[in-house]
This record gives sequence, C-alpha cells and structure tokens, in this order.
Amino acid sequence: MTKIRQQPVRYIDRTKAQYEALEYGSYNWAHNPEPPPMATLSRPLSELRLGLVATGGIYAEGQTAFTFKDDLTYRAIASDTPAAHLRATHFAYDLTDARRDINVVFPIDALRAMAADGEIGELAPNLFTCMGGIYSQRRVNEELAPALVERCRADAIDAVLLVPV
Repeated sequence: MTKIRQQPVRYIDRTKAQYEALEYGSYNWAHNPEPPPMATLSRPLSELRLGLVATGGIYAEGQTAFTFKDDLTYRAIASDTPAAHLRATHFAYDLTDARRDINVVFPIDALRAMAADGEIGELAPNLFTCMGGIYSQRRVNEELAPALVERCRADAIDAVLLVPV
C-alpha cells in the first residue's frame, strides 16, 4: 500500500490569515516569555478524574450559543451528553468538520471510551467549553480562566485536558 505523506497544517499562518480577513482586524497574539508551569501527576491517569476545557465554541442543545467577539462566558456540558446533542459556533475556524463530528474539537466519545477502558479513572461530571480567540487577554486572565479553574475545583477534577482551537 502506498503511504500518503501529508504536510503539517501551518496552523499559526492559517489562523493569522483568517483573523486578518475578519472585520475585527488583526489579532494581538499573547506571548508568554516563560514556559508554562507544568505539573507532574500525583497518581496514574487511571486513578484520576479527568476534566476537559475546549475553546471551540461547543454548546449543548438547549444552551445559548456563544457570541462572536469577546464572549467571556463558558458552558458546562454534562459528560454523559450524547455527541449528537452538541453544537459548535465560532468566528475563527471553519466549522464544517466540527459540525460533521463534534469530536474533532470536543473529544467526548474518546474520553468516555478511555474511562470505560480504565485508561482514566473517571470523566468529570461536567466538561467545559468557551470561545477561543478572545481579543482581551487581560479579561481572559482575570475573569474567564479563574472562573474555569473554580468550576474544575468544585467538580474535584484532578487533571484537565485542554483542547484549543
């Protein structure tokens, strides 16, 4: 069988071009001069409660869709919500694939399978989503991120999978 070689997606270049085409103008990318602090797991993943925070604008049927610019809200989605009941809205990426299979931006089925197989101890009762591409970095740092951390702590989540878009 012939192996197909795929070129890597030039995500940053593609995203910059997409933002430039928006009516909002260019996006001021955050630059952190220091590497992010990383934590070592205190127990094996198979013993942890895993949470999810995704920035793809995912919401469940019956929830309000995200607005397009600087929406600092988040949605809590019950981890037993069927993938077919999830929707995506976002201004900065092509939603075609996400609307075909939500798992490309919100891997809920894979996480449930990992929990069922014992690869993770359990999936948190709520998974969280927000809108990526928020222009106010200060407000993300001061409002959205602390709210998500608080919710993760309230749900006794041991580790979080971050899925950026």
